[in-house]
Amino acid sequence: EACQPARAGGRAEAAVRTPASALSLLRPRRLREALRMLRDEGPLVPLAGGTDLYVGLNAGTVADRRFLDLWPLDELRGIEVRGHRLRIGALTTYTDLIASRVVATRVPMLAAAARDVGGRQIQHRGTIGGNVANASPAGDTLPVLAASDAEVVLASASHERTVPLTRFFTGYRATVRQPGEIIAGIEIPVILGRQWWCKVGTRRAQAISKVSLAGTYLPGGGHGAPLVRLAFGSIAPTVIRVPATEAALGEGASLEEAQAVLAGEIHPIDDLRSTADYRRAVCLNLIRAFLQAV
Repeated sequence: EACQPARAGGRAEAAVRTPASALSLLRPRRLREALRMLRDEGPLVPLAGGTDLYVGLNAGTVADRRFLDLWPLDELRGIEVRGHRLRIGALTTYTDLIASRVVATRVPMLAAAARDVGGRQIQHRGTIGGNVANASPAGDTLPVLAASDAEVVLASASHERTVPLTRFFTGYRATVRQPGEIIAGIEIPVILGRQWWCKVGTRRAQAISKVSLAGTYLPGGGHGAPLVRLAFGSIAPTVIRVPATEAALGEGASLEEAQAVLAGEIHPIDDLRSTADYRRAVCLNLIRAFLQAV
């Protein structure tokens, strides 16, 4: 997701595939055992579906050599309602999200985002916990979770804590997760009002997004004014909310006024997939599409 720096003579340094003989893999049978291994035998890199990690190992861009296989841990699977919150286990796959009636009812934009992830093979293997842990701003579920006020559940051998998703990311592929912690699940509160999701890329699926937007709209949700939540992906080092634009729409701003606020609030990135100018234009168009839909 970033250009390789050019070396002397204008040639890029070639990556070398990581040999399997250089790697080690620990396979716990229970969650408690996995957390103990993280504490006592680390540093270890948690491994779930491997849809991103395997690519990096094959390309020789991953420096880590010791991994902890979470895939056998059924304790990290499942979708259930706990009180007023929806709890999604970290090993829940995109296929699970697409098939879930609970997700379709409570967070339909999450099911829509899951359908836009890769092909069927990736959907069967990739997990929501891995998408969050990967911390790529292009992660398709991340704008949905940010617009949903979701929280990340982190577990270690000694404690469990929750972190709002918008505070979980500290930079590009950087998070507050500590070496002895794993993502155990995601919790989403009840979402009122209309939900909307859109991914803009070279193709709808099997392509990394150039810009994505998830939003919710509740008429009369804020003391008579609409309550709006908007989260963009792929335009900054992390997924971002746009509170000034949300407030403007909540105060009755016109489309043109909201677009002007958004244009001053975002600072899109340039990378190999797109330009900042293109991303800015798409963001303004997505706000129009969002308002027309809701």
